[in-house]
Amino acid sequence: MKSEKYISVVIGSYNRKKFLRRTIESVRAELVSCHFPAEIIVVDGGSTDGSLAWLLQQKDVITIVQHNRGEWQGRPIERRSWGYFMNLGFRCAKGKYICMLSDDCLVVPGAINNGCRLFEARLAAGEHVGAMAFFWRNWPEQKRYWVGYTFGNRMFVNHGLFLRQALEAVDFVDEESYFFYHADGDLCLRMHEKGYACIAAHDSFVEHFTHASDTRMENLRRQHEDWTRYRERWSHLGLPERDWLEVDFTDPAATASRFAKRWFRS
Repeated sequence: MKSEKYISVVIGSYNRKKFLRRTIESVRAELVSCHFPAEIIVVDGGSTDGSLAWLLQQKDVITIVQHNRGEWQGRPIERRSWGYFMNLGFRCAKGKYICMLSDDCLVVPGAINNGCRLFEARLAAGEHVGAMAFFWRNWPEQKRYWVGYTFGNRMFVNHGLFLRQALEAVDFVDEESYFFYHADGDLCLRMHEKGYACIAAHDSFVEHFTHASDTRMENLRRQHEDWTRYRERWSHLGLPERDWLEVDFTDPAATASRFAKRWFRS
């Protein structure tokens, strides 16, 4: 039975133990003051850097292992899509709200709490909201934070909150059409077709570390195929008026620099 007052944080990860530890640390700090009961779920793609051993020691983390690389019984393991990977976490999450994060991100204090409060207020006002995008930036190269727009001038979630009811209405992420990129935009557009809006959570911020590992380069090689499918499905909605909504924000907790100093020492 799903809880009406519960937040599930779902993190996808592969071979980023050093970063994952800090990501979870920032989530834990946020959830201490959360007004909702909470759970942390990590979906690991079969890490070989010690992540799995570390995760199994974390008694407050639900760990799902989906070996997504390497060989088994003399045969290469078929790579599964980002959608398949994340749906493992989404489907087992028990929360009314599901917070999607990456393993190379830090939660700025207040992000999840503020997002949940805003979600509750909008739903109580009768609004049909299905997702809330957290503002994020690539650290350290970017100063401003942003959320993205896609076809039809509609917002989508890179990092942020989903209403579980809205995810269920569209049968979660499309696992077949996209390998890695644009499945998040597709998810929000399909939710919009069902009447669920995606809006910005103006008091929720995330720091994203672009230099976490080489995994991103492997995924980038498949981006063109993903973009072609995405464009074919949704270009009839028209291009957005702008790609990003940017805002200025000064983090009083200096989350990125504070955590970065500890990364480089460890």
